[in-house]
Amino acid sequence: MKVQKNGFLSIEQLQDQYLTQSKGAASVKTADGFSFQEILNRQQPESELKFSKHAAGRLAARNIELTKGQIERLNAGTAKAEQKGIRESLVIVDQLAFIVNVPNNTVVTAMNQQDAKENVFTNIDGAVIA
Repeated sequence: MKVQKNGFLSIEQLQDQYLTQSKGAASVKTADGFSFQEILNRQQPESELKFSKHAAGRLAARNIELTKGQIERLNAGTAKAEQKGIRESLVIVDQLAFIVNVPNNTVVTAMNQQDAKENVFTNIDGAVIA
């Protein structure tokens, strides 16, 4: 059997692992001891919050300009929502309200206090005040 020195398993090593493993699922590790998921997580950059075309249009139409601090707080609020398992979140930053699709890390819409007069938000499963 050949042992590769580049940190990846050879075909023979994978074959031996799959043919000799029991029925339970086991994670395959490289020669360095990392699983595929661990390597993938290290390769992906930190995900940045994106704004949908609709949200960008709302920001422009409502003359809303976000400061760097507000964007950081919006990102932090989205991260808190993700930790709690929220999928569609209302994130409130100062006098601004954002609906964020947490799994896609995307702001769906944005409004200021004047546009949120009704104060009714639907299709959300959590809220974060950032």
